[in-house]
Amino acid sequence: METTGDSHAEATIRLGQTDVRCRPLGLGTWSWGDRLVWGYGRDYDEGEVQGAFQASHAAGVTLFDTAEMYGNGQSERLLGRFIREAPGPPGPGTHDSREGGLEGTAVSAGTPLVATKFFPFPWRLRGADLIKALRGSLKRLGLERVDLYQIHWPMPLLTVEARVDALAGAVAAGLTRAVGVSNYNAADLRRAHYALARRGIPLASNQVHYSLAYRRPERDGVLQACRDLGVTLIAYSPLGMGVLTGKYGPDRPLSGMRGRRFGKQRLTELRPLLQALPQIGAAHGGASPSQVALNWLLCKETVPIPGAKNARQAQQNAGALGWRLTAEEVATLDRLSA
Repeated sequence: METTGDSHAEATIRLGQTDVRCRPLGLGTWSWGDRLVWGYGRDYDEGEVQGAFQASHAAGVTLFDTAEMYGNGQSERLLGRFIREAPGPPGPGTHDSREGGLEGTAVSAGTPLVATKFFPFPWRLRGADLIKALRGSLKRLGLERVDLYQIHWPMPLLTVEARVDALAGAVAAGLTRAVGVSNYNAADLRRAHYALARRGIPLASNQVHYSLAYRRPERDGVLQACRDLGVTLIAYSPLGMGVLTGKYGPDRPLSGMRGRRFGKQRLTELRPLLQALPQIGAAHGGASPSQVALNWLLCKETVPIPGAKNARQAQQNAGALGWRLTAEEVATLDRLSA
């Protein structure tokens, strides 16, 4: 099922308790510039990922997630250039996050929102290190500030409170509109939330691995903690690194690093789920397996950020918007992926 005008009608949602609003489905850009895992420059090129950006933007997707680590900064450089070259300025009376402006002003539904991440290397122990890294990201992106800045992974060398205090400093410096974390467990998520709350800053999000093929956030309390605190769960690898697209199975294995993570035994275990995805999609105008898998995450009130290497994949992703699985279908997928 290709994306239609219905996807544009999808309501925006708030990231946590912040004033940042986006469509409930974003785009992850890990594969943009990444040669080791995804084969950038060998299997696909810059022109194709620009097509992915353009198709996503045209379909009403607004949140674009990157990181300083993706392609050693190449993902940020590409995303920044694609945004600058995107046609059409924000509508009248809106605030473009690429410019300075008053806090609390709205953002046009079509304005690309940029989320990027700080990687806490062991030698980055000062709050100033996070600010320096953010300025480096802004330079690569060509922006004055981002919409969401996240700590990529927890690191034991500093307390949670010390890390998020540096995030608060980034907000105070006007370098980001909102802040989040990534890969935080439930306990550390709560500590981060309360530490920021003491500074009067809401924790917008926790970005974690979550999909029909990986439901750990339900078992370890992360999903419930997000709900309790009003923090948005952003789901990365929402298609199981491609497993849930319908292209793979026990007789059609993945290759490379992805093949090591999802071997033949795991694909055999997932066979009933993989067979059910197109069957459920048939009841929704022929929705593809990937669209059903993404819609399941939308029904869980999370924000999935699937990747896309080209326009066709981006259009497929956007086709998850504008409709919803029934409660019975969600329950069936819950059971088959348990």
